[in-house]
Amino acid sequence: MKRSFSQLVLLTKRDMVLYFKDKMTFLVSLITPMILLVLFITFLKTAYENEIIAAIAPLTIDGRILDGFSGGWLFSSVLATSCITVSFCSGMMVIDKVSKADLDFRVIPVRQSIVKLAYVFSNFLSTLFVCLALLIIGLIYLAFVGFYLHVADVFLAILNIALTALFGTLLSNIIWTFVNSQGVVSAICTLMSAIYGFICGAYMPISSMGEGFKVFTGFLPGTYSTVFFRNIFLRGNLDVMKESLPVAAVDGIAESFDVTYTFFGRDVSTLAMFLILLGWIVVLFGILILVSSRPLHRKSSGKDGRQGA
Repeated sequence: MKRSFSQLVLLTKRDMVLYFKDKMTFLVSLITPMILLVLFITFLKTAYENEIIAAIAPLTIDGRILDGFSGGWLFSSVLATSCITVSFCSGMMVIDKVSKADLDFRVIPVRQSIVKLAYVFSNFLSTLFVCLALLIIGLIYLAFVGFYLHVADVFLAILNIALTALFGTLLSNIIWTFVNSQGVVSAICTLMSAIYGFICGAYMPISSMGEGFKVFTGFLPGTYSTVFFRNIFLRGNLDVMKESLPVAAVDGIAESFDVTYTFFGRDVSTLAMFLILLGWIVVLFGILILVSSRPLHRKSSGKDGRQGA
């Protein structure tokens, strides 16, 4: 047991070192957060703030409260997408398969289950590290424009980052189990970066989408992770708004910007969102165990005469 644990630690460390050492791979994993930041600051920030101002007219709102709200909405979006997209770009399993470095694991005295578990752990820890760094950036930004989070909110944000990163890690490793081509890897990473932000409600509020799409997103676990982030980052700001604005107006803002969420006419509580995400993690973990029964190495032959297992 002690030997297996040591092997797991060493392989996990090896995978993480290789990921962060490869500057190009690391930068690719940060493309989506950077795109979202530029997109929001350039186009969406002013539009969303004007939407709030129009909704409460002829009443007015303090500029710091408004900036704090838009900033909280921004970083809830960044974290919701990054936990998934970074996990898809930081997995060493598929990188080893493409480079055929995984063939070397056949000649070392390590069980394949340990090798696969190390891929999952390193993927999760790398994703968690990047997303926690983004959280720190977000908290610093909010401290300048308008900080309305409580200590409990920060811990809940960390918890949701961990859960969403674990969900993304399990999902990506399930997919990478069946992928051996660099072209497929690039295509999947590009699709996840481009599409995921829309289907989870990070790029635009789910409430502004069509009814059919709203129902569709209700079946996706990423939706509940995003709304959970919204609730964490914005509820303190909304509480302050209620001191100067009618409660009905503030509730309307909360609904319009996905701080609250309904599915088939029923309000979904934050506890339900947490349990839904946790349930999907359990399901994906079971699926990963099943697909991991497949051989890690492909049948292949080369000039060195090595044969696949």
